[in-house]
Amino acid sequence: MPMRIHDRPSPNHDPRPEGAAVDMLVLHYTGMRSGAAALERLRDPAAGVSAHYLVEEDGTVFRLVPEERRARHAGLSHWRGREGLNAGSIGVEIVNPGHEWGYRPFPALQMGAVAELCLGILARHPIPARNVVAHSDIAPDRKQDPGELFDWEGLAALGIGLWPAPAAPPPEEEARALLGRIGYRTDLPLPVLVTAFQRHWRPARVDGVADAETRARMAGLLARIEA
Repeated sequence: MPMRIHDRPSPNHDPRPEGAAVDMLVLHYTGMRSGAAALERLRDPAAGVSAHYLVEEDGTVFRLVPEERRARHAGLSHWRGREGLNAGSIGVEIVNPGHEWGYRPFPALQMGAVAELCLGILARHPIPARNVVAHSDIAPDRKQDPGELFDWEGLAALGIGLWPAPAAPPPEEEARALLGRIGYRTDLPLPVLVTAFQRHWRPARVDGVADAETRARMAGLLARIEA
C-alpha cells in the first residue's frame, strides 16, 4: 500500500532551471520547537523557505512542494563542485528541535516514514547513493542537521545513501583531499569539514579531529563511492 501523504502546499517554490535533473536528496531537521511551528514557517510567504516534504515525529508526512518544482531548503550550498543545490535536489525536513532547542533521538515511527519516503523518491529519480546527503554536508560551516543522532547507518542498510566499508586509515595529511573526493568543499577549515563528516559517518565522535578511525571511515566511504 502506498504511504499516505498529506498535502499542505507552500507558496515558496519556483520552476527548476531548464535542463536541471533531480540528482540529490538532502535531509534536514527542522530545528524548531514543534512540528506545527515548522510547518507554519515552511508555508509562510514572508519566510520564503520550504522543502518538498516534512516528516513529523509520529510518522505523518506532509507534501509542501511538488517534486518537479524547486523548493528553498538548501540555501548557500556546495557538493561535488556544484553550488546552488536547490536546482537539482529534493529536500526533506524531519521534525526535531535540533541542537538549539533540545536535540533528541528520532523516533522509530519517524525514521520508518523517512525511509519509506526516501525509497519512493529514489525510485522516481536517478539519485546516486553518494548524493544522499545531510544539510550539514552541503553547508558545513552553517548547519548541523540532521545531526549525529540521525540513523544514517540504518538508512544505508535499506539502500538510502552509503555507509563506510572497513578500511585502513590513510595518512593524516590526506584528510582534506579525501573529503574533497567525497564531495565536500575544501576551502573551509579542516575541523569544520571533519565535524560535518563525523556527524554523518562517525556519529559516536563529533569533535573535528581527523583521528585514525575518522580517516579510516573517509577511506571506507570512498571505497563505496568509487567501487
